[in-house]
Amino acid sequence: MADELVHYDVVGGTATITLDSPHNRNALSSQLRRELSDSLAKAAADDAVRVIVLTHTGPVFCAGMDLKEARGAGAGDQGVNEFPKILEQLWTSPKPVVARLAGPARAGGIGMVAACDIAVAVPEATFAFSEVRIGVVPAVISLTVLPRLNPRAAHELFLTGDTFDARRAVEIGLLNSATSDLDAEVARFVKALAAGGPTALAETKALLSRPRPATPSEGFEEMLGLSAKFFASEEGQEGILAFAQKRKPSWVPQD
Repeated sequence: MADELVHYDVVGGTATITLDSPHNRNALSSQLRRELSDSLAKAAADDAVRVIVLTHTGPVFCAGMDLKEARGAGAGDQGVNEFPKILEQLWTSPKPVVARLAGPARAGGIGMVAACDIAVAVPEATFAFSEVRIGVVPAVISLTVLPRLNPRAAHELFLTGDTFDARRAVEIGLLNSATSDLDAEVARFVKALAAGGPTALAETKALLSRPRPATPSEGFEEMLGLSAKFFASEEGQEGILAFAQKRKPSWVPQD
């Protein structure tokens, strides 16, 4: 549709979700939030999709919430009330999600970057938790951002609202890499992620988000059950057989 703000495309097992609202720097308007949530749900439900790439048109990845829509609205009518659903969809997606940034991200846009499993940007991309500069709090995005950042950097950047570059974003844990060859780097990660078993990837994503037991011994029983289950599963047995036969498992997309 010509008037859609989020495009959805699937090629070779990769679902590409593209934010296409450059007139307002891909701000999280009500229409964009709705279409983005629908696209994420579609990708999660499609067995043919192995990996999701979240990207954008225009010079900016995402400027955060649409401040024009926020102006004059009461607390119960703010668009940010709908944003946790999108962050939850990204964070808990059974399919790995790669963020591809060819430009800056601000505020809620960084929240989405942090909610993705892998994030790659061009070196020129910049970032800022600009909320305090306009008298609001980076509350919702803190739930995805803070697990990624080292604490000292989080305090500095949340409290000052200062702009930082892609190099520092890598150093503090927000990005996996910053590279001028963005598409090649994204393709590298997509290929690596698609090599994993679909069910194993989903369970490993869930594992990464679980609270850690106080000591390893407190978690061994549960983790042993999970490990043994997957060794004996249809997917695990296929992977073991493929390894023995020196071939790719059946779930790996064909080149």
